[in-house]
Amino acid sequence: MSAAKIKKGDNVIVRSGKDKGRTGTVLQVLPKEGKVVVGGVNIAARHRKPSQANPQGGIDRREAPMAISKVGLVDPKTGVATRVRFEDKDGKKVRVAVKSGEAIDG
Repeated sequence: MSAAKIKKGDNVIVRSGKDKGRTGTVLQVLPKEGKVVVGGVNIAARHRKPSQANPQGGIDRREAPMAISKVGLVDPKTGVATRVRFEDKDGKKVRVAVKSGEAIDG
């Protein structure tokens, strides 16, 4: 298994789709499905019938998973979307922003 280019807690920007240009924090990564859940982005509305647990019913709005290819990591130096590469620093594998060369987690 290769190292993850996008991890939980990363700041990302949406590169395509209805939420293009919006930023958020990764809440969950689903590697087997190739998807991520980003806070405040890709909100799906689900209409719920009243039940014993929720007697009122109503509309539930929550973040839905989106393709990992639709998001890009925000460069810590410039604040724009960037690709990620891996480098060895002091015998440790660290993620590096391609645009600025800034270490992301090292």
